[in-house]
Amino acid sequence: MPPAMNFLLCFATVLCFLTSAQARIPGVYAGGPWETAHATFYGGSDASGTMGGACGYGNLYSQGYGVNTAALSTALFNNGLSCGACFEIKCDAAQDSKWCNPGSPSILVTATNFCPPNFALPNDNGGWCNPPRTHFDLAMPMFLKIAQYRAGIVPVNFRRIPCRKQGGIRFTINGFRYFNLVLVTNVAGAGDIVRVSIKGTNTQWISMSRNWGQNWQSNAVLVGQALSFRVTASDRRTSTSINVAPPHWQFGQTFTAKNFRV
Repeated sequence: MPPAMNFLLCFATVLCFLTSAQARIPGVYAGGPWETAHATFYGGSDASGTMGGACGYGNLYSQGYGVNTAALSTALFNNGLSCGACFEIKCDAAQDSKWCNPGSPSILVTATNFCPPNFALPNDNGGWCNPPRTHFDLAMPMFLKIAQYRAGIVPVNFRRIPCRKQGGIRFTINGFRYFNLVLVTNVAGAGDIVRVSIKGTNTQWISMSRNWGQNWQSNAVLVGQALSFRVTASDRRTSTSINVAPPHWQFGQTFTAKNFRV
């Protein structure tokens, strides 16, 4: 092959790669198929016992999640990467007509916590969240919408759904000069974030590493710079928000950016 043609072929290949890498994924998150699991409840009648949790969201009321929450078993939690995912859940009356509420009502919940395994108990008698079981430990008010209190545990059908949130993605910046810990909350669309990047006025885009739950960290010194954020959800859609935090931002503050379309 002549050198000129070889050069053009290489150039076209690189151009095609860059175009596909930067292309926006069309449409919106569509959710997933119906699957089977079981559900229990925790946290008391006011769900006060569900505050905090392994996703790092803290006060679920002030963060906008309310009582529409669930703790996920190991099989669903994905080591914290499923934090923020949204589910529709129905009690499976075909398997348990005694305890399911009439009409098979459904609930919509966000994953905000982890239901740890209890290997001292068998999977079918108390070790409900043991691998490989798919299990939801619901905030008590949510459980009572689909089943009776006395049931304790019920079979359910569930599916992933698009998260619908009020307002934009929220970034809460904690840490100190040499350590930035950013909590990402209120994410619409797929809901669960798999990649976060941060950019200061004087820096390039910096990939953050996940610390725990949906807390992401960077050791870059960004004090005194306006901050931009880029988040990628599990469906590979990306949302970029420029100069979300002004140069005079302070640790402990929360800033709101544009959200994913639903």
